[in-house]
This record gives sequence, structure tokens and C-alpha cells, in this order.
Amino acid sequence: MREITREDWLHKAIDALRPDFENIGFPIPKKVHISVGFGYGAKRESLTILGECWSSRASEDGVNHIFISPEIDDALLVLATLVHELVHAADDCKSGHKGAFAKHAKALGLTGRMTATVAGPDLSEKLVKLAKKLGPYSHSTLYPMGAPIRPKVEPKAETPEDAPEEEPEDTPEETPVSSGPKKQGTRMIKVACSSDCECGGYVIRTTAKWLEVGMPVCPFGTQMEVA
Repeated sequence: MREITREDWLHKAIDALRPDFENIGFPIPKKVHISVGFGYGAKRESLTILGECWSSRASEDGVNHIFISPEIDDALLVLATLVHELVHAADDCKSGHKGAFAKHAKALGLTGRMTATVAGPDLSEKLVKLAKKLGPYSHSTLYPMGAPIRPKVEPKAETPEDAPEEEPEDTPEETPVSSGPKKQGTRMIKVACSSDCECGGYVIRTTAKWLEVGMPVCPFGTQMEVA
């Protein structure tokens, strides 16, 4: 039996999710294009972009296009992201993350901030069962900044006190991980909180390195976003 492609897997997931959308009166379009790829305009600092849906109005054939980030390979996270993007497709991207989107996303079991939803307990249980039914997700994580380096730790040999100091080795040039443009050097990235928060729109600047560790929060505990 051949291994299904990741796109086949995603299409099977869409078909399996259709009844849930029909039950809340918010059906998924009959045809949806879906593939794995980076969202348009996505930058390394935009770590919250796990998926992206395009309106049928933007497509030559009038069909919604959905992209799932190649940075994720966990089946449950992929399915939760897919549900989020399918809500956009059912809405044809008319409501953003408010109105009809928020109403139906919550009805399906998505919780948290509507711009970065997570699967609630009931939906998570459904997705666990669906993941088992679909089998392995045929994709491995793609690291835009290069795979994490896990250095091998070796015991350091003792050096005699009178031994001459070793000259430091030249740092080799970093090997590119893609055929695209070279990544920019360190730059400060503006991160802001919502103006609706009690902090009034707290703003800081940091680097992509620290955003990779985690998004900062404002003094009132609200997670901030790249401005």
C-alpha cells in the first residue's frame, strides 16, 4: 500500500470534517485547494502563521486556497490549524477573525484568541480520533533558519599550564538552507499589544532570536503580536 501524500491526507481530513461544518449550518465549499507552503508575505518573526486561507475572489478559478505551514508536522496541530482555515473558507474570508468567523469557530470547538485559536477539549478528542483514522501525516518539519544544532558534548582534555594558547579557528561561513535571498542580519522587530488591552497598546522591540523562544506579553499578561 503506497503512502499517501500530505495533500491527499489533508483532503481526506477536509472530507471527514465536512459533517461538523454542516451540523452548524456553515458548510465548507465543495471544492478547496490545499497544500503545504509558507503564507504569502510571511517572515521569520511571524511565528504565529501556521496556516493561511485565501478568498475565492483572489483565485482565477474562484476556489479558496489554503496553505498549511511546512514548519509543523504534528498531526493534531495540523488538524486544528486546518479547522481554523476551513472556517475562513466557509466564510470566504469576509469576516476576518470576528463576526461569523468567531461565532462558527467557537461552535466547532476552537478556543482562545480568534487570531490564534487552539482546539478545546471536545474538538481535541475528535481530532485525536481523526488523526488515528487518517494515519501518519506524510510531512517532516522544515526549518527556515536551518535545523537546530545539537552539538555533541565531549570531555575536554586537560591542557598543561605551559602549553601555548591555541589560535581561535575562523568561523566558517553559514551554508545556505534554501535558494532564496540571504537572511537579513540582526534587526529589531516591533511587537505590540492590542489597543483594546488595559495596557493601551504596549510596544517593545526585540529580535527574531527571542521571538523564536516565545512571544512576549504586556504588563497585563496579554500575548503581544508582531506589529
